[in-house]
Amino acid sequence: MHEDTATTDVGTDWDWVKAEDWQPPTELDTGVPHTARMYDYYLGGKDNFEADRKAAEAAIAAYPALPLLARTNREFLGRAVEFVAGQGIRQFVDIGTGIPAVGSTSEVARRAAPDARVVYVDNDPIVATHARALLASHKAGHTSVIEADLREPATILDHPGLRAAVDLDRPVALMLVAVLHFIRDEDGAQEIVRTLRDALAPGSALILSHGSPDFASRESAAEGTRIYRSASAPLVLRPRAAVEPFFGDFGFAGPGLVQLPLWRAGAGHVPTDELPAGWQDVSAYAGVAFKA
Repeated sequence: MHEDTATTDVGTDWDWVKAEDWQPPTELDTGVPHTARMYDYYLGGKDNFEADRKAAEAAIAAYPALPLLARTNREFLGRAVEFVAGQGIRQFVDIGTGIPAVGSTSEVARRAAPDARVVYVDNDPIVATHARALLASHKAGHTSVIEADLREPATILDHPGLRAAVDLDRPVALMLVAVLHFIRDEDGAQEIVRTLRDALAPGSALILSHGSPDFASRESAAEGTRIYRSASAPLVLRPRAAVEPFFGDFGFAGPGLVQLPLWRAGAGHVPTDELPAGWQDVSAYAGVAFKA
């Protein structure tokens, strides 16, 4: 951890990473940087526009570890899906999907359990189009896509597409991977996740990762937040003390809520000495927890 990180008094000393003045775009505009397409750029993808690339490059200039964060987040997703599939879960609801890429939820889930069912949820029509194109190579009925907004959890839970694909009376893996840091507290971030958690059956899992200021300099976090004010969603970095409550009373699987690259590190998974150079600068947390 850097000496200049903002990790003291994490419960109260993080107003500087909020984004109160962000306003949602009124319609789809490829001239407005989109968080999913910026993320695609961080991963080296080509499904992005000039506005996305310019904003992403500015964000990388402010925080050079961003591409590494995106890659390690993708790796976490894969390990987490494999892990919960190993616990017997066969239903996955991935909210805030982003543009599907190699190592997507459906790809990993089907490899781990061919009978797995995956529902992708995103509010961006471009993302939904890419996800539906991915379905062409999938077994009918095993992967579906719905357009819905995380900020309206009841709409997601009641969506006919989700109800047709997922049995909420059986265990589900709810995936909120690198998405909650685009939901402001004033938009009900905690309440949104609570609504989703409460709808899950016992034995369900919450797979979550979240950007944080805890492993970045104060200047990098503040500049990154500023850049995202012009994007399709604000960036709300939260310290560990503000991320952990998203899990509610779910019980953490080992190793708990940890710095993103370290989830399931060691124990035959990702030995610490094989982690990529610079992993200490990946300023995000990750965890998997189960409903009793």
